[in-house]
Amino acid sequence: MRSSPASAPASTLRRAHRGVVATFALVGVVNGILAARLPGLAAKLGLDTGDVGLVILSWGVAATVTMQCMRWIVAALGNRLLLRVGTPLVTIAVGLIALSTSFPLLLAAAAGFGVASGIAEAMMNAQGSLVERRAGRPVMNGFHAGWSAGAVAGGLLAVLLAALDVSYTDSVLGVAAVAFPFALAVGWTYLDEPVEDEETEGRRKLPGIVYLIGAVAFLALLLEGLVADWSGLLLTRDLHTTEAVAAIAYPVYELATFSGRLFGDRLRVRFGSRPLLAAAGATTALGVLLVVLAPSPVWAIAGFALTGLAVCVVVPLCMSLAGAVAPGHSDAAIAQVSAIGYTGLLVGPVLIGFVAEATSLRTGIATAVGFALLITAASRRMPHGMPADVEPGTEPAEGPAGTAPVRDAVGPRTSRD
Repeated sequence: MRSSPASAPASTLRRAHRGVVATFALVGVVNGILAARLPGLAAKLGLDTGDVGLVILSWGVAATVTMQCMRWIVAALGNRLLLRVGTPLVTIAVGLIALSTSFPLLLAAAAGFGVASGIAEAMMNAQGSLVERRAGRPVMNGFHAGWSAGAVAGGLLAVLLAALDVSYTDSVLGVAAVAFPFALAVGWTYLDEPVEDEETEGRRKLPGIVYLIGAVAFLALLLEGLVADWSGLLLTRDLHTTEAVAAIAYPVYELATFSGRLFGDRLRVRFGSRPLLAAAGATTALGVLLVVLAPSPVWAIAGFALTGLAVCVVVPLCMSLAGAVAPGHSDAAIAQVSAIGYTGLLVGPVLIGFVAEATSLRTGIATAVGFALLITAASRRMPHGMPADVEPGTEPAEGPAGTAPVRDAVGPRTSRD
């Protein structure tokens, strides 16, 4: 019988909090360098746009299938064990991608990375949610800010290594080798939770609005995947810049994402959920349009930055609303929205790749304008959600970090990213 983490002392909780931040940051670093050096991978193996799309599809399908299974697997094993396995596996899989010497081996390594990412991404959020519940205050947005900070660091490291003419293999393999022992060490900081709690959550029926919220998260994460997977190739192949300059796009985007999350909750308090979603979708569409019409790398990078600044508020808001519209089973609702949303991040850019192969990369990216505008259209059907203060003497509610608890149209509920 597992002991409940509710009784964990404050020092244990602080250690777990730092461990989750470190985990988000570590996975962010790995993803940052992998995304920023994608042109180097394409050059190493002579991949065309269609080949890159198949690589993304390989890890996207593997990650999507894995994440869809996590809702039931975690009921049997618990998120702590799965995260202790998944995070080190991410670093191993990235190393195998770096060592791939042929396209078939690369596809296999990419699928392995997808499985590892599916485990780690789902369980990071589960562990973060657990820490947030035990802390009795919103901390989840800080965890995701850690991911953004890690991705920026990984992207900037990729820029430096590319500028120093360090090969793709040496760059990515070196980062994976350094990250692996840290991934093992941080696993001992995680909290545990009785598996029967999560098993009960997984069996509850969810209201239909949860799936609409998931669809909006899907669109937002599809747009995030667009930048990660295609920014470098657009800059090198269409705008004819160097690999070092192209690698700047991703860390600039992540820096804009990090900055936007610092102010997103304040904007929600001031304007409300629906107007914020509508504005985020419209501004994201403007950012993608700037990328498509960019006459130079500087303008394209500015477009990617505007995209990140706007779209970054959508997913945290979706997670918050998911917890508010499903009284009594917010954990299951958030898990479902996460599974639907991450499908967009991992599979959506493949669709853009196929369009790019048939037409051009700019045309493929231009389709994302429509996806962004769908977020604006869907905002009219989303539930209202406005912050409300906690009554003195009551337990602080869980909401997106940096906000007060959320009072929704369906009544007072707590939520978390």
